[in-house]
Amino acid sequence: MKLTLLGGGGFRVPLVYRALLGDHGEGRVTELALYDLDASRLATIRKVLADQSAGHRDPPAVTVTTDLDEAVTGADFVFSAIRVGGLAGRAADERIALEEGVLGQETVGAGGISFGLRTIPVATAIARRVAALAPDAWVINFTNPVGMVTEAMTAHLGDRVIGICDSPVGLGRRVAGTLGADPAHVRLDYVGLNHLGWLCGLYADGRDLLPSLFEDEAALTSFEEGKLFGADLLRTLGALPNEYLHYYYFNRESVGAARAAEQTRGAFLHSQQQRFYDAMSTTDGPPAPRAAWNAWDATRLERETTYMAENRDAVGMGERDSCDLESGGYEQVALSLMRAIARDERTTLILNVRGRGRIPVLDDDAVIEVPCHVDANGARPIAGAPLPDHGTGLVCSVKAAERSVIHAAGTGERAQAVKALTIHPLIDSYAVAERLLDAYQRHFPELGYLRR
Repeated sequence: MKLTLLGGGGFRVPLVYRALLGDHGEGRVTELALYDLDASRLATIRKVLADQSAGHRDPPAVTVTTDLDEAVTGADFVFSAIRVGGLAGRAADERIALEEGVLGQETVGAGGISFGLRTIPVATAIARRVAALAPDAWVINFTNPVGMVTEAMTAHLGDRVIGICDSPVGLGRRVAGTLGADPAHVRLDYVGLNHLGWLCGLYADGRDLLPSLFEDEAALTSFEEGKLFGADLLRTLGALPNEYLHYYYFNRESVGAARAAEQTRGAFLHSQQQRFYDAMSTTDGPPAPRAAWNAWDATRLERETTYMAENRDAVGMGERDSCDLESGGYEQVALSLMRAIARDERTTLILNVRGRGRIPVLDDDAVIEVPCHVDANGARPIAGAPLPDHGTGLVCSVKAAERSVIHAAGTGERAQAVKALTIHPLIDSYAVAERLLDAYQRHFPELGYLRR
């Protein structure tokens, strides 16, 4: 099979390739086509993959291109991981929001809305090209904001676009480990939107293990989310929130920590990754064995160590546990999804798909994040726990903001973008929304399509 990876010069591509190298089954990916606008970054990532595949039997062939049509033609699967504006854009999203005293994280609040307004026009153009050149291909979307972008792409690809995220998988893995259960043999009852969901049940041998977790103070505060939210709040909620809900439940603390930090997460990643790419492009003489891979892996470890550091600092968590530093989640979800569709091997995965009534307060076309049955026909939501009562209003508000972003991106109506910023739960003022959009439009030429 041919897998095309859009954003092929991106830092996390080796994680996908690692998953492909471990797959030797029938119908596996034999060709990985990397597409990116930046030829230099493509060349760097190709070096890393060459080091990574050394010693592996029959690794997937890697090709690179800066031509989108060439990349997607003949693809069986298209993996989208683009970043419009790059990490410099993320840093600007965060800085501009914090100047107004609101959160700028790339998928949550003002930053997520700015990122979505830049990304959706590009993502929908890609969807149209895939539909024209590879109509039988399945698109796996990891481009943030995942739920919003996936929903926009469904207008052109229908159910052949599926969004993925590693946050629910990571939460389930940590909770299962805490309870002494095998993560591979538990069933997760999870419901919500991307970066706005709750684990409502974890079943082993037909029994829900979460009630026993809530009764055990030491166990409840032993894993990352337990430390992040605290036992009292988790017991009150009666469900385990996705880590990104910390931005909602501890909004003042999150904004305060971000404003007090030496630099934002986006600025840190931009500087860190730029050093990596610059170093790789200026290396003189013959490279040392596996030099590219070693440089990449050292940068990855630093990235994982500092993940959500501001939030941990805000609640006095300290450093991450070593078990949480081994990156790996979304690429395994992607591989499992491709296997299930290509080989018609039925499996269950937490995915971003059109809900079709799974969350009754949302319409059938709203993209949600829930467990799904997957086979050759695609992904279909499974019946499960309802939204927690305390989460219903939050989900409806955020979905309404997402819909306004999609509308603005499709029509160019600036008023819809202002509406999205105004009604989002983390932005409390129409005046602030107007100033935010003015500032984003001044900084990002890509937002020039929005007109009054």
